Amino acid sequence: MRIGVPAEAGQALVAATPDTVSQLIKLGYDVGVESGAGGQAQFPDEQYVRAGARIVASDEVWASDIVTSIRPPADLHQVRRGSILISKLSPGANPHLVETLAEQGVTGMAMDAIPRISRAQSMDVLSSQANVAGYRAVIEAAHAFGRLFTGQVTAAGKVPPATIYVIGAGVAGLAAIGTAGSMGAVVKATDVRAEVGEQVESMGAEFIPIAAPAQESADGYAKEMTQAQADAASQLYAEQSAEADIVITTASIPGRRSPLLITGEMVAKMKPGSVIVDMAAAGGGNCELTEPGRTIVTENGVTIIGIEDLAARLPAQASQLYAQNIVNYLKLLTPEKDGRAKIDFEDVIIRTVTVADAGQVLWPPRPIQVSATPAPKPVEAEPAAATPEPSGMKKSMIWLALAAVIGAALVLVTPLEIAGHYIVLALAIIVGYYVITNVTHALHTPLMSVTNAISGIIIVGAILLIGSSNWWVTIFSFIAIVIASINIFGGFAVTHRMLGMFRRA
Repeated sequence: MRIGVPAEAGQALVAATPDTVSQLIKLGYDVGVESGAGGQAQFPDEQYVRAGARIVASDEVWASDIVTSIRPPADLHQVRRGSILISKLSPGANPHLVETLAEQGVTGMAMDAIPRISRAQSMDVLSSQANVAGYRAVIEAAHAFGRLFTGQVTAAGKVPPATIYVIGAGVAGLAAIGTAGSMGAVVKATDVRAEVGEQVESMGAEFIPIAAPAQESADGYAKEMTQAQADAASQLYAEQSAEADIVITTASIPGRRSPLLITGEMVAKMKPGSVIVDMAAAGGGNCELTEPGRTIVTENGVTIIGIEDLAARLPAQASQLYAQNIVNYLKLLTPEKDGRAKIDFEDVIIRTVTVADAGQVLWPPRPIQVSATPAPKPVEAEPAAATPEPSGMKKSMIWLALAAVIGAALVLVTPLEIAGHYIVLALAIIVGYYVITNVTHALHTPLMSVTNAISGIIIVGAILLIGSSNWWVTIFSFIAIVIASINIFGGFAVTHRMLGMFRRA
């Protein structure tokens, strides 16, 4: 089957990159890319040719068996009857589009309808684009803010750090939090889901919860708030936005208008020179004063950025991520890697994504349980007079007594001149236990590299003693060499793998 990749007018992104073209060819497809399709994303035609694609005209692209695009064409009659269109279709907001695809006999697959389940994460275009957009939101904010993010103490005076308040800790919000934190800002964040607080704090930001948080629904998004919850959230937003230098809002609902979070009254109380980046501008905006597609400055000097597609400001990376999402989905459609798409509606991902097929409208799909957060288990009240189970304590005492007996035996068989080393060993065990147990889990893997040096000393000592005339010394020296070697090589292997996570491809 042939895959066509069009050049889309007014679109900086492209649905296939030279890297993903080679992957599609390995799946057995013939790939045709319209001339200039990747120009704005800095992917010239020559790179596509080297990857194995053919550079074709627009008519040939739309005559392909499968067309992958960022958005559907303005004229759907361009798409050949019987073909497959894989794109961001926004089926909830565009029912007429879905009906037209069905009438045209086109199989429409909406990449922005990928269900929020673990198996589909590699295909989730909303998440991949939100990640890029969250990063870009901070860059746009920094440009408009015009001041340092990080605090400094210089001979000329003290510069306080910027305070950034992020509303919404989804993919975009977390990306914004991480970027702002890396630039030295003081970052605070709020989300209607209290359970994401740990994720925010793990990135070094302060989580400010809502007094009456909402719960996550079965589709993985927050449930609609009650009036009491909305009032509590509005009061919190007003307080924090008045203190912040930059406010980034991320609350968007696919296919629906973005919820109103920041009112004009709140903006009026913000400091002159502060900035609002409304990442939900495409859906109308989270700020009452947002003008989608424009950047405005209010009478009190607050800059409101309403860029509708922040990810498009980084077209190369955004295209690569989007195109890889497409490849991952086509791998699901092509289990035999024979260049033939197999539409299996028994697969929940394929069924959910397919909005039209064989002249029928298949949207909306049957709801599925996709929440990643398990429901909390009810806590049973314990009896007031409950007593601890003694069996665990008895076992601990038995092992402690056994260790004491073995230790005493070792002391008795050890030559008197080195018996004093056992005191050093005991102290080292005690100090090591309290040091390691107080180290945060995030540092356990780097700590393994430090223990390699200790294990190296053990090996040196064991090698010096392994030739002893005392066969007990020889046995324990051999055991020490084996165990310390495992620790050294294992530590280096784990550390190398950890460092690989931060290495650029």
